[in-house]
Amino acid sequence: MGTLLRAALRRLPTPRRHRCPLPAAAPRPLGSGAGAQGGKENPSPSLRKDRADTVIIGGGCVGVSLAYHLAKAGLKDVILLEKSELTAGSTWHAAGLTTYFHPGINLKKIHAYSIKLYEKLEEETGQAVGFHQPGSIRIASTPTRVDEFKYQMTRAGWHPTEQYLITPEKVQELFPLLNMDMVLAGLYNPGDGHIDPYSLTMALAAGARKYGAQLNYPVQVTNLNPRSDGTWEVETPLGVIQAKRIVNTAGFWAREIGKMIGLQHPLIPVHHQYVVTATIPEVKALKRELPVIRDLEGSYYLRQERDGLLFGPYESEKKMKLQDSWVTNGVPPGFGKELFESDLDRIMEHIEAAMEMVPVLKQADIINTIAGPITYSPDILPMVGPHQGVRNYWVAIGFGYGIIHAGGIGKYLSDWILEGEPPFDLIELDPNRYGKWTTTEYTAAKARESYGFNNIVGYPKEERFAGRPTERAGALYDLLKSKCSMGFHAGWEQPHWFYKPGDETGYKPSFRRTNWFDPVGREYKQVMEKVGVIDLSPFGKFKVKGTDSVKLLDHLFANVVPKVGTTNISHMLTPRGKVYAELTVSQLYPGEFMLITGSGSELHDLRWIEEEIVRGGYKVEIENVTDEMGVLGVAGPYARQVLQKLTAEDLSDVSFKFLQSKHLKLSDIAVTAIRISYTVTFALRLPTHHLLVMPLNFIANCELGWELYHRKEDSVALYSAIMEAGQKEGIDNFGTYALNALRLEKGFRAWGAEMNCDTNPLEAGLEYFVKLNKPADFIGKQTLKQIKEKGLKRRLVYLTLETDDVDPEGNESVWHNGKVIGNTTSGSFSFSAQRSLAFAYVPTELSKVGQKLEVELLGKNYSATVIQEPLVLTEPTRMRLQRKGESPKI
Repeated sequence: MGTLLRAALRRLPTPRRHRCPLPAAAPRPLGSGAGAQGGKENPSPSLRKDRADTVIIGGGCVGVSLAYHLAKAGLKDVILLEKSELTAGSTWHAAGLTTYFHPGINLKKIHAYSIKLYEKLEEETGQAVGFHQPGSIRIASTPTRVDEFKYQMTRAGWHPTEQYLITPEKVQELFPLLNMDMVLAGLYNPGDGHIDPYSLTMALAAGARKYGAQLNYPVQVTNLNPRSDGTWEVETPLGVIQAKRIVNTAGFWAREIGKMIGLQHPLIPVHHQYVVTATIPEVKALKRELPVIRDLEGSYYLRQERDGLLFGPYESEKKMKLQDSWVTNGVPPGFGKELFESDLDRIMEHIEAAMEMVPVLKQADIINTIAGPITYSPDILPMVGPHQGVRNYWVAIGFGYGIIHAGGIGKYLSDWILEGEPPFDLIELDPNRYGKWTTTEYTAAKARESYGFNNIVGYPKEERFAGRPTERAGALYDLLKSKCSMGFHAGWEQPHWFYKPGDETGYKPSFRRTNWFDPVGREYKQVMEKVGVIDLSPFGKFKVKGTDSVKLLDHLFANVVPKVGTTNISHMLTPRGKVYAELTVSQLYPGEFMLITGSGSELHDLRWIEEEIVRGGYKVEIENVTDEMGVLGVAGPYARQVLQKLTAEDLSDVSFKFLQSKHLKLSDIAVTAIRISYTVTFALRLPTHHLLVMPLNFIANCELGWELYHRKEDSVALYSAIMEAGQKEGIDNFGTYALNALRLEKGFRAWGAEMNCDTNPLEAGLEYFVKLNKPADFIGKQTLKQIKEKGLKRRLVYLTLETDDVDPEGNESVWHNGKVIGNTTSGSFSFSAQRSLAFAYVPTELSKVGQKLEVELLGKNYSATVIQEPLVLTEPTRMRLQRKGESPKI
């Protein structure tokens, strides 16, 4: 380490928790500070109103952004309550980084909106925001990082924001102070930069006031009382406000707000430090501002701060620090604009890495450190939207990167509140992705992991193992854990693929085919030729019954209500005609239904259904039985032979038809069995050239098979009985990776990939399931009719690809004539055709069978062809063709 820097570290004071006024503690970005007049506090706080449409609790950048957007959109009865000062908590001491980049998909839209808003906010409000846009560069110093950048480029091409994979020479041109011996490539985003968080918040506050929002501080919320009509009483020392809805944007106080109504939001404060240097001559001599860099191997960000540098590291999960006492005892009273004691020993390896990458730091003098709290959720993503189980309670909490998210999330939530549905799909931010299984211990373990993994390589099919297994792991976990690679699904553990002697076991992530590839092919063959068993217990499972149950489901779903003893695939649409959810619906008894959805959408779907029950005044009961029921799937040409050994019930095709459900006993264990497979009826081709499709949660391989619903405590006995009964038929396990390959070969769509709140069912090829002529006026019906009349601009197509050792995953760019024209939604290798498969959305004029396209994978465009669906016919269709003497397509 440089002697001057080491001496500076020794000289630097490390104060205890202290009150630190902003100008002294947090460095102002270059040229900032002019917006401070927007922060003048209310001299005598007064509520002025006792009624509001929306009460926002928390005055950080996210809460103020929401107030600004709601008021600007015309909602005048908006009140924001802040317990101390605007920006108190995490906003005021943030490093203020802004970037177009995000490894996800729709969060790119949030980032892009924020940056575009910040560019014009000063002109709109008259408040300077200190916004600098020198661009940013993510540094690749290993070949794996170069692969990661290529992977991210394939996912960015179909988005409008600029992003480039640049050479070391270009990196050096943009940031001439780097040690170029360490640089292999850069991922460059023009327009990135940094902003003064304080000035940004004050500008948003000025805009909120301009459009009619009322911002009150210091006013503390002391209690929340839900009323029977769904409205709220918000208690404060200055009086009570009656509100139609409340939005928790309280930052690291969000847990305290949640506790007022019995919720335990999975959040934990993390100590984050960054360091500011004095003037560095080489920086001062530059003619233009340096771009922000992110040295991913060194795990830190670095940007110019006046004529010096600011850099902030993310320590390993072993070294980083959580503020556990806050979780146990709550945030200390009066904590607002205070900092923690700095601990530079904890970040020393990152300081050394920064000096190696940026050698001028070796002679720099550190003049300040900032060590403050930021709030982490278990997966580092925020929680945004309405909360299941509590009417008209919304959250925007858990922001590890609140500055770049603030503008976009304010707009996103405002649109959702005013329009009644999300403007686009962001289910990864759904607060309802967590449940009772998300304990404090789990939250702490995952937050520690997420912080420590902030800059690790982001692989496809990524798994993280801290906090696992949870108490929800599943009844078969202990039995199967040594035999397979497990995946995490909403607290459950579910086998991804199974081991055999000679396999390379364990989690081996890669951007190319890796250790799971051959075993998945083996499981594929098992199901196609024999019989396989899969644990499907993570499905979300609801029971609905009551006087109005049929009426409710007829209103909720675009399909007809199934008759007693039958099952169908049904979609809940939004008022704009988007696919909010896909479920299987079975009428078990007259007026009593079982609804099944995917594990990741359990509470997401339940909240929507509950909201419609209340809104329509339906006399029904809905019960979430997800944790009480296990599910086993048995599939393959010998599935009937195996199960028939265990029951006196006739399982023949005549007695137990496709999409029929029955209550029976298998080895004296009570099950609800649903027969799920293709029949000749489902081999009809639709006029649009799309074959009828089935959902992933319908045991997506859809060879001859059943789903078996039973008491979770019977899972081990049922599984053991089935495996014993199938020994002669060569029964074996298969996992979700094989399931995905099988469903793609059959052309089955999956919710969250081929359909979501970004797509309508017509463009997704789901026409068969949408009954526009049914009498009931289901949600989205009229809009969907209009969409159909106007015609579609894009369609989902089915592609084969000529690749080498890489397969599509979804969200890759699709090219035609040198331009990006669409994107894949999911993909896999086809073990029957020995080539890659993918679904993709493309313009209608490029959707015909035979159309030649290209799909970008890891920096290379591979030729692709639109083909007729499906690639592999279902088992009943193959058998039918064989009986006719024809050669079936497999």
